[in-house]
Amino acid sequence: MICGCYHMKFKNATKDLDLKSNDRLYLKSNSPFAPKHYKDLSPKGFKIFTFHSGLKKKNDDLLIIIFDKVINIASKYSLTTTPSAPIIWDKKNNKGRCKALIVNSGNANAHTGAQGIKNIDKYTEQLAKLLSCSTHEILVSSTGVIGEQFDPNLISKQIKLLPISKEKRLIDAARSISTTDTFVKTSVHNLKIDKQTINCFGFAKGSGMINPNMGTMLAYIFIDCEIASGKLKKLLSDNLEETFNSITVDSDTSTSDTLILFSNPLKKIDIKKNYNKISSCLNKVMRELSMKIITDGEGVNKLIKVSVIKAKNKKQAKNIAFSIANSPLVKTAIAGEDANWGRVVMAIGKTQEKINQDKIKIRFGNNLLGSGGKKNCNINLSKVDKYMKNKIIEIKVSLGLGNASQVIYGNDLNNEYIRINADYRS
Repeated sequence: MICGCYHMKFKNATKDLDLKSNDRLYLKSNSPFAPKHYKDLSPKGFKIFTFHSGLKKKNDDLLIIIFDKVINIASKYSLTTTPSAPIIWDKKNNKGRCKALIVNSGNANAHTGAQGIKNIDKYTEQLAKLLSCSTHEILVSSTGVIGEQFDPNLISKQIKLLPISKEKRLIDAARSISTTDTFVKTSVHNLKIDKQTINCFGFAKGSGMINPNMGTMLAYIFIDCEIASGKLKKLLSDNLEETFNSITVDSDTSTSDTLILFSNPLKKIDIKKNYNKISSCLNKVMRELSMKIITDGEGVNKLIKVSVIKAKNKKQAKNIAFSIANSPLVKTAIAGEDANWGRVVMAIGKTQEKINQDKIKIRFGNNLLGSGGKKNCNINLSKVDKYMKNKIIEIKVSLGLGNASQVIYGNDLNNEYIRINADYRS
């Protein structure tokens, strides 16, 4: 009987989600955290083009960005040991300079062997010839279903149309790379330096298969000033851990995760003198994009903020925070609005970190549930139950061992997540 009910619930998943195109962007079942307004702009210094190539059944699935000149970039890629062909290709070919970026959705070009690399060679050589640049100055990314070959002519045909194509905006770029996202993810900020306005902006995609070990999704960020390669790499690294590497949807690290920071040299400033200002602005963009990813986790209904304090060191705090945020038992408890703090105790212990459980304090919001190695006997259950109905649940853990802390963002695990991923294929 149970099996029959399960089958009835999920048998229409592909039809409901239109997963042949891996595209949920236009469905009504959006994240409850979807923003009411989307930040947009028409960039200067580069041109955005998007196309429907046929990699997805409908909607644009190909993005090509062409810079006015060859620029400096800094990049971070997934630490997976099964990287996609685009990551392999980028790492082998790119030397930190970029004239063009090609991103396709609908097919990850991952675990596709030598043919996957040859496919990239075909369309990058074509674009390089069109732009009179080197293939070493082209970056590529792909996202979608793993293990499926695709016809590179689908991209080649669109490259031929570039000379007569209409330029697009930032929000169009974000739409074109979406797969299981339910809303587009853009961020735009600026700062004043020496009477000049410097724009820092970007877009990202990501909804599932999100866990750090850089980089958690696809994200492309632009700073409208000239920055040397070394400083660009430092800016990216300095702001990575507390943003994109502090979120998790499902503990799964993608084969295709890519984060690229572009120096769009529209303005010249003293980077050394203004490094902190630029870093702070970049942090706002990276934080905003990473939070949009976690709040659009597949099937998300509640956001989980895990705060671990008084840890022995940063590594311990982060290890425990991720263990809690990634625990299926913790995530399902939050989905069911059950303040099951015992599952938090379990998640702490399974890390095998050296702790003293008699010093642990566990709170859901401001409600103290566990302390001194046992249950708090003065729990106000009605107050706790009311708190658990919130959309954002904070789990606070004090280890009583030191001064290190870590905040990690995750989300609940419910039927919708299973429904989406039970039939994610093409």
